[in-house]
Amino acid sequence: MNTVIPTALTVAGSDSGGGAGIQADLKAFAACGVYGMSVLTAITAQNTCGVTAVRDLDAEIIAAQMQAVFDDIPVGAVKIGMLSSAAIIEVVEEQLKRYQVQPVVLDTVMISKHGAALLQAEAVGALKSKLLPLATIVTPNLHEASVLASMDVENETAMREAAKRIQAMGPRYVVVKGGHLEGNPCDILYDGKDYRVFHNPRLPRIHTHGTGCTFSSAIAAFLARGWAIPEAVGEAKRYITMAIEHGFSLGQGVGPTHHFYELYQAAFGAEWGGKYGKSAIVR
Repeated sequence: MNTVIPTALTVAGSDSGGGAGIQADLKAFAACGVYGMSVLTAITAQNTCGVTAVRDLDAEIIAAQMQAVFDDIPVGAVKIGMLSSAAIIEVVEEQLKRYQVQPVVLDTVMISKHGAALLQAEAVGALKSKLLPLATIVTPNLHEASVLASMDVENETAMREAAKRIQAMGPRYVVVKGGHLEGNPCDILYDGKDYRVFHNPRLPRIHTHGTGCTFSSAIAAFLARGWAIPEAVGEAKRYITMAIEHGFSLGQGVGPTHHFYELYQAAFGAEWGGKYGKSAIVR
């Protein structure tokens, strides 16, 4: 790829509050060392308290955005997020096949942190049949893994079985995210043969808006930089853990993770930590 800086493209919905979706993806790309481009699939009216409205974009403008990027700019990796309808899934599939883009990180977004539906129930079949086979790696949380694998996923044993079932649908790798497990969380990476478990203690933080978007985007960023998948997942796990640890209060609900904490700390040092650290309340 003949570029000065690695690149990654996010295909996802917009979060007007800036904590998740396209906005979180672009922040994660920048923080992890890649130049980010974006294709908007939907607009959500959203803040730290929840989603109040969703408006899908039409297939034609989604296709036009993808073509505009692919026809001009080398794309080192693609991260896919919110695709709320079967029509949107089909146009994304069509463009990925047309341009033969790899690697593809598929974050199977289904509901928001506050419970708003972001994927129509009738579109789940299209997601499984059209995009899972094109994905290099899929990153479902426990709820999403339950839907994709058609089973209850509530513990580590079930996570392993769900990962096996999902990987059989076509993706090379699956990461089942265990942030909603009881007790300490873990994420499980499966390649069709071996499992790798990433453990960490549960952080006592409430400001976790955008964690799924940020994690999958970080994986895409490290893949765009040429990292192998297990190492990319491990570094993305370290990055999101840092971002959660330093998440901050913003507005009246669940605040965002801190995408740039390490960069701000390096640039501003003690002044940043003292004035705007993780305990600060920003309104």
